[in-house]
Amino acid sequence: MSIGNSPADERPFRDESQEARPSVGRALQQARIAAGLTVDDISSATRVRIAIVHAIEADDFAPCGGDVYARGHLRTLARAVHLDPEPLIAQYDAEHGGRPEPTPAAPLFEAERIRPERRGPNWTAAMVAAIVVVIGFVGFTAFKGGDDSGDSKSQLAEGTTPTVGKSAASTTKKEKPAEPTGAPSDSAIAAAPQDKVTVQVSAPNGRSWISAKDHNGRMLFDGLLKKGQSKTFQDTSKINLILGDAGAIELYVNGKKIEDTFRPGAVERLTYTKGDPVAG
Repeated sequence: MSIGNSPADERPFRDESQEARPSVGRALQQARIAAGLTVDDISSATRVRIAIVHAIEADDFAPCGGDVYARGHLRTLARAVHLDPEPLIAQYDAEHGGRPEPTPAAPLFEAERIRPERRGPNWTAAMVAAIVVVIGFVGFTAFKGGDDSGDSKSQLAEGTTPTVGKSAASTTKKEKPAEPTGAPSDSAIAAAPQDKVTVQVSAPNGRSWISAKDHNGRMLFDGLLKKGQSKTFQDTSKINLILGDAGAIELYVNGKKIEDTFRPGAVERLTYTKGDPVAG
């Protein structure tokens, strides 16, 4: 008989800390629920398809199409629910065979980003420039013809320089009308018609994801509002808003500032009508 430890005593101890730690998908799901966001909200904010969000929260990474794409989705979803993505990616690598060697190329994945198309020559700008040159030439010719009169000859004899006529200047100005702006100015918001609701969303203190819909549920805007940017929305009866980080946002409804104090990082769902400002 040999004296020593039995085979049962030589089995490795269980890592209770790992057993207590939630899975990658479960951690993302809990953070999303704590942030008050639905799967539709996350899909709209990150451009990751709803089916893939559901699969990842169930720890099914097969629909991602590979480890590289799975890591990219994890990083995007973690940032959307205010989690540090690095521990989740490290946990994923430990459970799926480790991280591959980095490549020197540009990042292989960014969630559903649309690459800009290569544009050809801007023929419209060239045509506008040619039209301006022709108008200038016509104006110069008309001015030169007017100088043949007796008054013009006396001006040349006295060494004075003739000035361009008002007709030529007005013709040139008419070819360059002021471009209409995409959103109403602050004065336009203050004078907004009372039969509509006008909402201006500004981000003076930081960036925030926002979503805006009209009374029919039609999407007016869905994306990231960067620091210093603003968006203005109008509808005949109602504007529905979702603010991803309400603490970074200032609201003006029908020309009046909303004085509600929103907490940084808080998700707010708001509705405004023609009778507001009334929060929510």
